[in-house]
Amino acid sequence: MTTFKRTLLTMLMAGAAPGALMAQIVEPTMPPEPPAFAAQGAPVFVPREAIQGFRKLDSYNEPDFVKAFVEAGKLPPVEERLPAEPLVMETANMPDGAGVYGDVMRHVIGGRPEGWNYAAGNSQGWGGIDIGTMECLTRVGPLFQVEPEDLAPLPNLAKGWDWSEDGRSLTVHLVEGAKWSDGDPFDAADVMFYWDHIVQDPEVTPLNGANPGTFGEGTTLTRVDDFTVRFDFTTERPEQILYAMGYGTFCPGPEHMLRPAHPEFSDNSYEEFRNAFPPDFLNFPVMGAWVPVEYRPDDIVVMRRNPYYWKVDSDGNQLPYLDEMHYRLSTWADRDIQAVAGTGDFSNLEQPANFVESLRRAAEEDAPAALEFGPRIIGYGLYPNLSGNGWGEPDERAQTIRELNRNEHFRKGIAQALDRQRLGESLVKGPFTTPYAGGLLPDTTYFDRESTVFYPYSLESAKAHFAEAGLEDTDGNGILNLPKDMGGGDVVMTLMANTDYGTDRTVAEGVVAMLQDAGINVSLNLLAGNDFDATRDAGRYDWRIQRTGTELVTGVQNTANLAPTGPNTSQLHMANAEGEMDLLPFEEELAQIVRDFMSSNDAEEKTELMKRYQTVATENLYGVGLTAYPGALVVNKRFANVPQGTPIFMFNWAEDNVMRERLFVPEDQQQSHELHPETLPGAPGEDGPVTAG
Repeated sequence: MTTFKRTLLTMLMAGAAPGALMAQIVEPTMPPEPPAFAAQGAPVFVPREAIQGFRKLDSYNEPDFVKAFVEAGKLPPVEERLPAEPLVMETANMPDGAGVYGDVMRHVIGGRPEGWNYAAGNSQGWGGIDIGTMECLTRVGPLFQVEPEDLAPLPNLAKGWDWSEDGRSLTVHLVEGAKWSDGDPFDAADVMFYWDHIVQDPEVTPLNGANPGTFGEGTTLTRVDDFTVRFDFTTERPEQILYAMGYGTFCPGPEHMLRPAHPEFSDNSYEEFRNAFPPDFLNFPVMGAWVPVEYRPDDIVVMRRNPYYWKVDSDGNQLPYLDEMHYRLSTWADRDIQAVAGTGDFSNLEQPANFVESLRRAAEEDAPAALEFGPRIIGYGLYPNLSGNGWGEPDERAQTIRELNRNEHFRKGIAQALDRQRLGESLVKGPFTTPYAGGLLPDTTYFDRESTVFYPYSLESAKAHFAEAGLEDTDGNGILNLPKDMGGGDVVMTLMANTDYGTDRTVAEGVVAMLQDAGINVSLNLLAGNDFDATRDAGRYDWRIQRTGTELVTGVQNTANLAPTGPNTSQLHMANAEGEMDLLPFEEELAQIVRDFMSSNDAEEKTELMKRYQTVATENLYGVGLTAYPGALVVNKRFANVPQGTPIFMFNWAEDNVMRERLFVPEDQQQSHELHPETLPGAPGEDGPVTAG
């Protein structure tokens, strides 16, 4: 039975006239078609094996200044620093071929590093720092250019894997001979520590939220030998695990550094463990291409090449090509401005306020940066706290709002009180934004417009839904009142938004104004990024404005987060302190759809399951979609090997999509921006980088 027919039946049973209902309720539709946008680029598709593979080469090369460290006895020869079979990036897949060594990429970011203990929840400032320092068991960023019929995660720290005959075990083979940036061997001990003492420890929350549910409830991991581990599952062949092994849910930290600081092996509290490696703890061991060697608060983070990096190009050149990375600590808006102006080198242009001017500047002949838009995969949603079970310890007012949130008419009223077209235009004029219904984003693999339920803007319809939820303005002050059994006072709810991004604030302020017109009094709670994350994860919010996550872009990453499939998988509804859930019927249906999707190996079945997911999620407003728009990659023109059609965010952020270890600057275009030339990282915890002398 459609939403409209159910409402009609309810009104008829109550004695209301059908004509009055027709004048009030506006029936849901499909979302409008996005406007055409000619500036969007398209990738060149290739098989996975065309990008990379593992094999031994005849010889290896490295920068001349690194050879000086070998000659001084401060480093082993490059052959001894690499695995017997390193990961080889194929130069034939590089747009400009094998690169040359030298130069620096200058980033600008708006975040501030909390420390280097990513596993325990420290933000490293975002903007690509974490992608430059961490490596995961699989890699997903470059998948935007993989042929659809060959789509699967790329091997990375996991060199390969084998399924058991019954599909309930996955044996993972780790790369052998790879080393952390301080020379300590990478092996199964690092993987098992991450699993046993990070993922499985309820007191630890990794930055990207990995928990047991991420890998399937009941999943276990066992060490087989130094370079082999085995996953055992409760379902048959959950291939979703291969994506869960990628960024940023299975990126092991250095066990030899983390174990001594963990509360189970020390006198530290969990808070002390989380903050054991602050931003000024330099040379923290990484498996990534660059190591943090300098930190100036509110100014800059500098990273130098990892001499033990375990990847090479097919000509035998140890990667990366770039010697240094800079991260100026400014604002996200300044990041775009500096990249377009040429004082920064890289930006994921995602703030719509900068789109028009950036396009105009990029079109000029002397523009220092190239700019290309991708698909509309930046979406904003308005998300209710659906937990009625005490998660977050709500007071009486907050508990009342949660009870309203669980009422479908209240959510529909909220949705139809919002003019999504006007919200998008408040961000940028032109063919950029499109109204977003919620659920899977348009321009993504599993999105199906016909399966999507869209509640169009109608203030009259919104008020009719609020009336169905028992809300009326009984005191005539323009604000709806609660039913008498809920206290009868004005409806007052808080809306949480992130102040790190101007777009979040603009969208939130528009939502507040529109809901005020509909009779809902909204108090805006603006929080900086780290405080926003902590408040959200603790469940201390009524509604929140937030950008959509990876799971709503690809469907195959963080898939468990698409619904409350476990006690801690959904940021809309988590278990209380006693582990109890109080899922609404549609949430239970969503959770089962997602579980079926994760356990299916049939492409057609998965497609049909995602269609069903989209219908249930959008019809029941499991999050109220607001607006969606594209982002643009901005890269200084002196950089080579930038893949065509790189999206700023799809399977991962553009910093991973472009494979920065392959980027280089031709010798005749290199500039003298390095702050620590001809140096390498020092010992963990020591000050700054070191020279060969």
